[in-house]
Amino acid sequence: MFTLNIGPDLQLAIVQPSFASCYLEIVTAERAYLSKWLPWAAEANDEAFFLDFIRKSLLGYAEGKSMTCGIIYQDTVVGNISFNSIDQELKKVEVGYWLSEKYQGLGIVTKAVSFLIEYAFSELNMKKVEIRAAVDNTASRRVCERLNMTLEGIISNFENVNGEIIAHAIYGIHRTDLR
Repeated sequence: MFTLNIGPDLQLAIVQPSFASCYLEIVTAERAYLSKWLPWAAEANDEAFFLDFIRKSLLGYAEGKSMTCGIIYQDTVVGNISFNSIDQELKKVEVGYWLSEKYQGLGIVTKAVSFLIEYAFSELNMKKVEIRAAVDNTASRRVCERLNMTLEGIISNFENVNGEIIAHAIYGIHRTDLR
């Protein structure tokens, strides 16, 4: 398994089929919570859903268009983080993530996003990292703010999440911001 070590208890691993059952277990137990922020959570009802997601993610990785990883905390898959898109022309990546509610508040996502920001700049030679978060998702927005990302704007009517039209806050950080 290809892993990126962030710390003694935290790794990112390129998604693999064995993660499907872990993802299903998390979503089944936390569907109500995850459905507030993730439009797909309501329809993720079997391993086939996640196997298809993993297959598409690996294809995107092979094509250099994305990189999707499981978040592994203390040897347990607890969520997902990715470069949803890798834009070589614009030298920009977009980061997305979700984490089991019971593992929130431990700094896991902040550490993982911080690692991916550095990885984007040092390994992928990107100039910008962007994150989109639902305006009301204060936990995700705090991650961006802790990492000194700049709020670039609010886009209204950005996404339909299970029948609710929500706005997104767009955060960005440039390689030059780290100097």
